[in-house]
Amino acid sequence: MGSFFAEYGLFLLEFLTIAVIVVFGVLLIVSVAKKGQDQDGLSIEHINKTVENRTDAVQRTILGRKDSRKLVKQRHKAEQQERKQNKLSAAAKQPRVFVLDFKGDIRATATASLREEISAIIAVAQKGDEVLLRLENAGGAVHEHGLAASQLLRLRSRGIGLTIAIDKVAASGGYLMACAADRIIAAPFAIIGSIGVLVQLPNFHRLLGDKGIDFELITAGRYKRTLTLFGENTDEGREKMKEELTEVHELFQQQIKELRPAVDLDQVATGEHWYGSRALELNLIDEIGTSDDFLLKAAESADLYKLSYKRHRKVLERMLQSAEGLLYR
Repeated sequence: MGSFFAEYGLFLLEFLTIAVIVVFGVLLIVSVAKKGQDQDGLSIEHINKTVENRTDAVQRTILGRKDSRKLVKQRHKAEQQERKQNKLSAAAKQPRVFVLDFKGDIRATATASLREEISAIIAVAQKGDEVLLRLENAGGAVHEHGLAASQLLRLRSRGIGLTIAIDKVAASGGYLMACAADRIIAAPFAIIGSIGVLVQLPNFHRLLGDKGIDFELITAGRYKRTLTLFGENTDEGREKMKEELTEVHELFQQQIKELRPAVDLDQVATGEHWYGSRALELNLIDEIGTSDDFLLKAAESADLYKLSYKRHRKVLERMLQSAEGLLYR
């Protein structure tokens, strides 16, 4: 029986090895085929028409073709009059809303694109312009999400209004980013909060010892490595790690205190999360709503521009991000 399991384990190992090689080969071929097509660059789209066309489609269904045409004609007439007025007076130009999307992962890899998008907005922003960031982020590495929040604070420091819309989740590092906004809106069942810090890792020291495998870790500096995957962890190392986590938690709270002074940190900095409606009661957000509501209203009096910076990623980077997605789902 023992030999059967040994052979079966060997078969599984061989199968997994072959599968990894095949997947890597496919990704490499796809990457080579796409080489030269994936170029870094900023794309800008005027999306007022997109919002209007969606509304027109609904009106055609509800009101009928004849009545809906009347409404469309009335709107076009109003737009023409407005354009004539704008030509007469440059000051009559509509304000602009720049729309950005940030979908987070453990390492906040979208920060590189966010940096470029914000730099472009800062270069052209005028008085009255504002930014809407549609944020979906469950948190991750502290330093990566701290940098993403710092990018958003560049807008705030220049007096460019920033609204962050949370349709699904902004937790932990995601909420650290959300705090950079002048206004936070969230859907009723969006997940908000998780103001806390954690570290989790397995330790294989006993398993290696049972197999007769020694693990050597040589450091210079008392706390160069506090906890390890393969070495024997000590109580001193655990206490030092707890001390470091507490320090990061305090920095997290300090950021919230400065940017959202109405929040009661003793009540919310517990690592818990809340849904949108409760988050509003706790002053974690400012308004219940969705990004769609915001855009529909903004389209009535502002030009909407969707900005997206496309960053070419190497094969290895895409593979690592895919692996992270599988591990942390």
